[in-house]
Amino acid sequence: MIFNSSLFLVYFLPVFLLLYYLTDKSYRNWLIIAASTLFFAWGAPVFVLVVWTSILADHYWNRWMNRLDRGRKLHFVLILVYHTSLLLYFKYANFLVDNTNELLRLIHAEPLTWTPVLLPLGISFITFQKISYSIDVYRKHQLPAPSLAAYAAFIFMFPKILAGPIVRYREMAETLEQPDQRIPYEQRISGFFRFVLGLARKVLIANTLGESVDLIFAMNAQDMSTGLAWVGALAYTFQIYFDFAGYSDMAIGLAAMTGFRFPENFNNPYTARSITEFWRRWHITLSSWLRDYIFLPLAYRLSDKWRRKRYAGLKTEMWIYIIATAVTMLLCGFWHGAAWTFILWGAYQGLVMIIERLFLLKFYKKTSSYLAWAVTFIITVNGWVLFRSPDFASARDYLARMWSLNMNASHTFPDSKFLSILILAAVVSFLALIPGIEQRQNNILSISRRNTSLIIKTLISIILLVICLAVITSSGFNPFIYFRF
Repeated sequence: MIFNSSLFLVYFLPVFLLLYYLTDKSYRNWLIIAASTLFFAWGAPVFVLVVWTSILADHYWNRWMNRLDRGRKLHFVLILVYHTSLLLYFKYANFLVDNTNELLRLIHAEPLTWTPVLLPLGISFITFQKISYSIDVYRKHQLPAPSLAAYAAFIFMFPKILAGPIVRYREMAETLEQPDQRIPYEQRISGFFRFVLGLARKVLIANTLGESVDLIFAMNAQDMSTGLAWVGALAYTFQIYFDFAGYSDMAIGLAAMTGFRFPENFNNPYTARSITEFWRRWHITLSSWLRDYIFLPLAYRLSDKWRRKRYAGLKTEMWIYIIATAVTMLLCGFWHGAAWTFILWGAYQGLVMIIERLFLLKFYKKTSSYLAWAVTFIITVNGWVLFRSPDFASARDYLARMWSLNMNASHTFPDSKFLSILILAAVVSFLALIPGIEQRQNNILSISRRNTSLIIKTLISIILLVICLAVITSSGFNPFIYFRF
């Protein structure tokens, strides 16, 4: 089941919200669990038992670890091995076997026989939330969930189960453990507005761009002009943003309607003046997760081991940053998918961040901020080509066509509807470059208590919902891009 479907919008969501508001607060976690199990089972029934088994094991294992004085670290390591082994098996086993077989073919050996493993929905997001929970319990940054219902609702809550945001337990603990029977009407209306806004981003913008993006990227790079190559790259740049940010808006809105506060996941990423800043604005919950659980622990460990002096002309602190950034971004790329293009994309992002730290940020400070923005955006667009391409050869050919200045006629020409949506997407993405706009956007998305504002939000939400439903009923199945991660 997906958010942008008639089944979810017309049947599942209204029934769930009605039951949720009528249910006593002491049973709401169990209602969330039941609804989330149905939501998950609708698309992947064979994996419900796997997810539930892991939730039961995690809950009681973490509670047991927290009570231990001796052997605590051993159990913590075993929990992490358990989490990562599940992720490696389901998400990367096919990739590892395929690459092993490629090596065996090179030496003319028999390939391994293998039944491909199916990928459970949302396993990456679920696993990262479980790991952060276990680490925080081990570090005593938080107590374990007081009940199975609280922990299961945290892990399995359907608004975020498929594509985040990556929420930490302490961000939901108060509502999970001490729910309020009454959810203010202004919070419900603001949440509904945020949900419909995300739906419109996905249905009206991302899906429209995606239709032409698929056609352009399916072409042979030699058959397209440089202009068309750039149009395709820009369209995908905006498609993935409005698709993923749209999902995050919908998840945040659904959470608000049920009394929860999810962290923001996007903040005008295409206005960033550096790739370093881009990752503070793009998929914010993933960036902060990588910072807190990989980059900083690795940097601190290296700092304790290395003597303070220069190596190859660079200070120890710079080498620590280089190593920690390279490892973190390689893992970031690998997390996004079991393919070499994702790993190379992560390496590309890390390399640019290292170059920025070495000298590029200093150069930006001496020049116009708009030049820094333009360079950053071009770097980002080129990175998305690598991210979107099925293999390295396709990415290489596409990027070569983008920079070849070949103006020959193309077989495919975008229509006026596509170009109009592309221009609209660009305007919305870059609007926050104007001083003061970002703050106004935040004010619009915040929970308003003024009746006039709430009435306007309600009317806009109803109009957009009707338009989106009309588009959805006339189109086919179109899942969110990040579902496969």
